[in-house]
Amino acid sequence: MHERNKLSMRHVRRMRTKQGPSQRTAGRRRWLRPRWVAVGIGGVAAAVTTVLVVGSGSDPAGPKVLTSDQANRLAVTRFLNYQAGGRAVTINVPGTAGGLTITGSIDYRGKIGYGVVHGTGRDTSSDGLIEWTATTVYVHPMTNSPAKAPARPPGSGWVSRPLQKYGSSLDSSLTIALKLGSDRPDNAELLPQNGAAWVGEDRLDGHQVDIMTGPSAARPTSGTSGTSGTAGTSGTADAVPTSGTAGEGAVRYWIGSDGTMYRVRVAVASASQPVVIDFDTHKYVPVRPVPGVTPTR
Repeated sequence: MHERNKLSMRHVRRMRTKQGPSQRTAGRRRWLRPRWVAVGIGGVAAAVTTVLVVGSGSDPAGPKVLTSDQANRLAVTRFLNYQAGGRAVTINVPGTAGGLTITGSIDYRGKIGYGVVHGTGRDTSSDGLIEWTATTVYVHPMTNSPAKAPARPPGSGWVSRPLQKYGSSLDSSLTIALKLGSDRPDNAELLPQNGAAWVGEDRLDGHQVDIMTGPSAARPTSGTSGTSGTAGTSGTADAVPTSGTAGEGAVRYWIGSDGTMYRVRVAVASASQPVVIDFDTHKYVPVRPVPGVTPTR
């Protein structure tokens, strides 16, 4: 997998070299910026205002301009999720009445996720199985939810509802998680120009990672420090993070040396704490759609 990831990163560099200035600029305007905005927000309801604090492994010097290598890794990280087909995920959703933890898998080619939900610090009324697409959430309530979702979803007992675009921390988290895969790399040259930055380093499950903020975060100046070692923004309606002070609402990516995404943390307006999405916390199980659901291909 590491060799494949390195080939993808070299592909990004070749794209930057081969394109002429006018074609490259035109291509960026058509799709690159909107796709990156979508990653950080994915249908989140309103202003992104929660302050995110980097873990103890971060550099207190604060946000720095991405190096060429860091920009290349950030550019391919969503593409690598798509290239892998799917990833095992654990999604931690905060809430005033207690949190929810979703343990499962996401098929980034089929654009569908599936897992089991457990309440944390709350009753079990929300426990059960869950499957979701970009438009619909399917839930299968269970009084005694298993630790892992069964490989084959039950054939009955599912209740469907539209995925909410506003006001639901759960649905915002599901949308963001689903958008962390892309069928092509992002433009490594545009990322620093649009505010992406390096904010620290850490170690997750034996992996040495760099922590980077996505585009539209507070744009750093090379050699200067940010506020509290964080970079971020406050957002506008629909949670498009466009401007703000350092330390507020930045989407953060924990990325390995080959571009692999290991964690994403993002603030949503409907929660007082950030949503945390961890990858490879367990074995990936291919997602099977519940009856009546057709994955996107």
